[in-house]
Amino acid sequence: MLSSIKSAIHYDRKNLDNKTLLQLYKTMLKPRLIEEKMLILLRQGKVSKWFSGIGQEAISVGVTMALQSDEYILPMHRNLGVFTTREIPLQRLFSQWQGKANGFTKGRDRSFHFGTQEYHIVGMISHLGPQLGVADGIALASKLKNKNQVTAVFTGEGGTSEGDFHEALNVAAVWQLPVIFCIENNGYGLSTPTSEQYFCKDLADRGKGYGIDSFILDGNNILEVYGKVLKLAESVRKRPRPILIEFKTFRMRGHEEASGTKYVPTELIKEWEAKDPINNYRNYLFNLGVLTTAQDNQFQSTIKAEIDVALQAASAEETIKADESVELNDVYAEFDYQHVEPKSNSEDIRFIDAISQGLRQSMKRHRDLVIMGQDIAEYGGAFKITEGFVAEFGKERVRNTPICESAIVETAMGLSIAGMKAIVEMQFADFVSSGFNPIVNYLAKSHYRWNEKADVVIRMPCGAGVAAGPFHSQTNEAWFTKTPGLKVVYPAFPYDAKGLLNTAINDPNPVLFFEHKALYRSIRQDVPTDYFTIPFGKAALLKEGNDITIITYGAGVHWALDTLSKNEDVKADLIDLRTLQPLDSEAIFNSVKKTGRAIILQEDSMFGGIASDLSAMLMEQCFEYLDAPVKRVASMETPIPFINQLEDQYLAKGKFEAALRAVLAY
Repeated sequence: MLSSIKSAIHYDRKNLDNKTLLQLYKTMLKPRLIEEKMLILLRQGKVSKWFSGIGQEAISVGVTMALQSDEYILPMHRNLGVFTTREIPLQRLFSQWQGKANGFTKGRDRSFHFGTQEYHIVGMISHLGPQLGVADGIALASKLKNKNQVTAVFTGEGGTSEGDFHEALNVAAVWQLPVIFCIENNGYGLSTPTSEQYFCKDLADRGKGYGIDSFILDGNNILEVYGKVLKLAESVRKRPRPILIEFKTFRMRGHEEASGTKYVPTELIKEWEAKDPINNYRNYLFNLGVLTTAQDNQFQSTIKAEIDVALQAASAEETIKADESVELNDVYAEFDYQHVEPKSNSEDIRFIDAISQGLRQSMKRHRDLVIMGQDIAEYGGAFKITEGFVAEFGKERVRNTPICESAIVETAMGLSIAGMKAIVEMQFADFVSSGFNPIVNYLAKSHYRWNEKADVVIRMPCGAGVAAGPFHSQTNEAWFTKTPGLKVVYPAFPYDAKGLLNTAINDPNPVLFFEHKALYRSIRQDVPTDYFTIPFGKAALLKEGNDITIITYGAGVHWALDTLSKNEDVKADLIDLRTLQPLDSEAIFNSVKKTGRAIILQEDSMFGGIASDLSAMLMEQCFEYLDAPVKRVASMETPIPFINQLEDQYLAKGKFEAALRAVLAY
């Protein structure tokens, strides 16, 4: 029976057959019916939170159906249709939303904050912006491997105000990456209307500013979404480049259910209710004679039955049982350390040469390893560490980047998701603050959240002693040692720098690798010319004695050695930590239990530094062995000054000898 109800949306089937038309309808209907069930469960208190995508199904379904099943999609929290179109079993989705072990995050994260390699979906984090750069990385991997694939990534109109959006678009444009950036412009960022979010007429215009082809589509028109994205995706596969699509749509319910919609004018809601993507498309299919009432009833009853069965099964699953060992073991991806002993002769080289040599040999060893950073290609980097790398490995693997630390860290994560390895060089460790969020909230938490490794090394040229001032001299390791999921390495010698860097690159976990600039050209050592590794979490005992334990790392090691050379009567255990996370606490405790005294030296300022944690650990674990209070020596509680006189006063180096003598005399 044909319907005479006129659709409020203009549809053009073009050359689509009836089977495809019906498939689009059924695929939109499924997330809508799930959502209706979720709203009931929410009122019953059986789920804790829900971000509704009602009214936006055409975008999720249209984009997902237009892509191939092995092409990555990075959805947001209103894109249930992405997950259902990829045919993730509903029981697993309900398990995820109920915090059951059968979900994707083992109860550690909620709703759509998860990914699944099996279905080529990479879920969001609440900070919104980072996934845009991650999409760049996945697309870069596709391009490097000549896979002719597209990556689609979603954001809302609110997310386009974040710096990550602009960085990601710029990187994608400069590198001509096959990414389709999808903006779901639904009118509101929580309660803030678009008139208070941006001043341009259309967000698609922002793509044009970056040299990106941009389009505006009716996000409620499933045929327009599917047809256009299908065509664009095929074009991008043939000629890799980024595309920006702004989907005009509306959020029919609150940002999340608790917030309601009182801030939305009633007439606006009514206007968009008339443009409901499912009701309009259903009427269109009725009018075409492609869909009958009996078919529609059958579709709905089948989907509802599937929902009920899946929900019942998920509800019957056991609740999560808290297990401390399981939680701790899942913070890091498993790393099967392979020890490689050096076999060749050694040569006397500088610290900086050891870093360069390790990078070069790891690039040869790992053909899927990419290095990214500012000026690292032909120029060779600010410190010339990668000089000559382009000639040897090519610009595809040694990549100059725009000045956008956040997007490049995210791109590195995308490369890792796509099965590659990445190294990011921060030109100076200070600049990592511009990429802080993706490091501590994306890289650090991915394995714990959804079992996805972050095979990324962030190289951090750091430290004072070179008269570089407040923005080029920080040693900011403490920003990261307190973040579970990150590993932090800080060598003091060329031998350790090379061996530990090789290990960092092998490790599938994110590693912050600190390289002290003042040591680059001042410290030399015999280092094997071939490839070798050094395990993490093993401190080096550089000197032995019974008077006191000196614990330090980085430049502090050399300050301590200089002090001991001038005070030959002091017989000390000198411990070079080498890695700060993991930490060799056993070596520290054993030494302090032997000597009864401990002094901790760090270049960083005192409060909140790693010395404070080490001191607390010693007080808790070695109190009965101590003959004197544990002493911390650190730099001044000021930013790092530029001129030598002030920098020398700032640094802990000049305070160490007196502090050492005071502990010995206690």
